[in-house]
Amino acid sequence: MSSTNKAALFNKTHRVLKRTYKDVPTKYDQTLLLESLLFASCLENARWEVAQPAFEKLRDAFFDWNEIRVSTVKELAEVLSTLPEPSEAATRVKGVLQSVFESDYSFDLEHLKKQNIGAVVKRLHKLQGATNFNVAYATQTALGGHSIPVDKGTLGVLVVLGAITPEEAESGVVPGMERAIPKSKGQEFGALLHELGAEFFATPFSPTVRELLLSIAPDAKERFPKRGAKKAAKKSEAEVNGKKDAKRGSRKEPVATKKRTKTEKRPARAAKSASQTKKKPARTAKKTPAKALAKRKPR
Repeated sequence: MSSTNKAALFNKTHRVLKRTYKDVPTKYDQTLLLESLLFASCLENARWEVAQPAFEKLRDAFFDWNEIRVSTVKELAEVLSTLPEPSEAATRVKGVLQSVFESDYSFDLEHLKKQNIGAVVKRLHKLQGATNFNVAYATQTALGGHSIPVDKGTLGVLVVLGAITPEEAESGVVPGMERAIPKSKGQEFGALLHELGAEFFATPFSPTVRELLLSIAPDAKERFPKRGAKKAAKKSEAEVNGKKDAKRGSRKEPVATKKRTKTEKRPARAAKSASQTKKKPARTAKKTPAKALAKRKPR
């Protein structure tokens, strides 16, 4: 798709989503850098109305950020159970806090705002648990940069709309989006697109989501996810696991066969040695008279 057509598609998407999601907050109030990263950990692939209460529950359930840092992923996931992916969100939260503590021995990243945005973004990408979505969201809300956050649900929507290819979705890159959407509308567009992406992530075969995507791109019908493809992926995964189990079973059989072969041979050897011992007295019995006769002849 050319850059002109892609820009037109992004602008049309913005208009349609603005009419559809009227109750979605288009401006977030997370101005603290660390708080933006942590909230984004909960917001990734989740609707705002689910992520905001989950994040507040997380803060209320623990004494401070350090207590969250030393808690287990399982404990954090139980608090974030309302999110679509509680364990993944808990891993991101714990990873960010751990990395920040190890590098700064505190939970304050406000001093980074004095640096160039590019340098801060590179620093944030190195944090354990920080994803492209985390960093882009923090750049947009706390650093004042122009970076529209995209997660798995959003990337899936853009593939269906034809804005990006599946290969670009795998890399997490959306070429030309920041150029098509001006900075003044970046937060609004990002919030609306994320809401659609979260709905698509939760219910990709929903008639409502399908109708909304077709209203933006009528040719999107060809790029909708197939139900059969999902079943085939599960089937192939089961087949692979079955082959692995079969290989493991076949590896055990030769070992057992070798052991049985050894045990079978032992009685045979024992029988052979017994027969040999039986013959020895007979041979000595025959030879004894012959030797005695040989000794008698000289006499």
